[in-house]
Amino acid sequence: MKSQKIVILGGGTAGWMAANMMAKSWADKAIEITVVESSSIGIIGVGEGSTPQFKGFMDYLGISEAQWMPACNATYKNGIRFIDWSTKTGFSSYFHPFPAQPDDYSAPAFFHNSFVRRKAIDVEGHPDHFFLATHLANTNKSPIAAQNFPFEINYGYHFDSSLLGEFLAREAEKRNVKHIDATISDVRKHVNGDIAALVTSQGVEIAGDIFVDCSGFKSLLLQQALDVGFESFGNNLFNDAAVVLATKQGDIIRSETQSVARKYGWSWHIPLTNRTGNGYVYSQRYCDRDQAETELRAALGLLDSDVEARHIKMKVGQVKTHWKNNCIAVGLSQGFIEPLEATALHIVQETVQSFIECYQEAGFTDGNRDKHNHSIATRYQAIRDYIVAHYRVNSRTDTQYWLDNANNNNLSRSLFNVLQTWVSGNNLSDELARQNIDQYYPSVSWHCLLAGYGVYPDQAQLKPGNALAKQYNIEKIEDYLRRCGLNFKAHRLELDALASTFHK
Repeated sequence: MKSQKIVILGGGTAGWMAANMMAKSWADKAIEITVVESSSIGIIGVGEGSTPQFKGFMDYLGISEAQWMPACNATYKNGIRFIDWSTKTGFSSYFHPFPAQPDDYSAPAFFHNSFVRRKAIDVEGHPDHFFLATHLANTNKSPIAAQNFPFEINYGYHFDSSLLGEFLAREAEKRNVKHIDATISDVRKHVNGDIAALVTSQGVEIAGDIFVDCSGFKSLLLQQALDVGFESFGNNLFNDAAVVLATKQGDIIRSETQSVARKYGWSWHIPLTNRTGNGYVYSQRYCDRDQAETELRAALGLLDSDVEARHIKMKVGQVKTHWKNNCIAVGLSQGFIEPLEATALHIVQETVQSFIECYQEAGFTDGNRDKHNHSIATRYQAIRDYIVAHYRVNSRTDTQYWLDNANNNNLSRSLFNVLQTWVSGNNLSDELARQNIDQYYPSVSWHCLLAGYGVYPDQAQLKPGNALAKQYNIEKIEDYLRRCGLNFKAHRLELDALASTFHK
């Protein structure tokens, strides 16, 4: 192959993730990678969470947790606790766990019980009794097992995204990625529509063969220069703004993200080693920024505090084409789905990996462009549907916001069929496999969501079960999980051990 130049516009987490993945994948190729970012343009750097796939990203780069976690004030994440999304008795909260190999023993009981309860049989159907990650989060333990507990445990992280971007920038420089600090004032194109060069405010041209747009919501290359349209998800995801506040970290550092339903949206609470990041994601159709900030401050006990709040506007949806001409969008420039399930970095990782594979398979040409576009667009749609389900099945009635979400029928056929399968008492795993959407969110995730909300027949409709219906002993399962949990340290102890290694 001939030598090529890849120019990434925008640093931040997305830009530097892309740079590192490409530099690692093509270390033996004649490919020069340059990141262009302006130090005068800030980034949306708030405390953030990840899915378990992010560990695979760091492992691929050969970066250990001891190297990056202390540098980014990072903590471990066993999953997400959803609070007050449901008003059903006994289901005011539930935990969405990341899977662990020991769950192979206990998860079948959950699948059985949730199926039987949907048949109006009175068995325990709440997901919180059946998963190791839930037990670890409840006891404030890390997901790092002792050496003599040889089972696979999946987990995510919480981290300061600004610090993570800086860390990844340093790693990219080790991989010979070039870095240019400049503000882009113009984009020069070839006659065929391809981008030829970025023009800085000083009139310097930065030429390239492939351009990666990581310029955030502005999408300077894909949406502005190449005029790619945007598909809004506003008709089924109402939230379009957020207010962010930080609070001090306490003695106990939770190993979970908390998502708390509020009057006009929900708030995240993400524990870092040095602080807790808090944000209220809401819809401007139902409340203004002052109302949202006041509600968040009241929840945090900061009504009389001078702690500064940051306000962020969100553009929820995806571009109609993720790869056009010689430009690929990554991160906020390609789309955004509100951070309810911490999918932002997951989409970045999947997008870059898809591009690397498609570009290389086609001999470093655009021959697989349609394949990439279909793959990423489908992923956005699948994630959107899973997030929409959180709102559609809510049972709150305190504000018009929640009532409108519960009555929103702007659902994809895919999501409609999933929900219909559940309430009809049919096999949900089969339906997810039929649609081939269990590759995005597995059956256990859908089961935890719908069971966690208590989407079951009302208590008065339930009938006593026979021995076959009650074939699993909940007390024995909980004791099994407790004994498994003896192989894990307290979260803070694990973090302190990482920090001591880092400082050495």
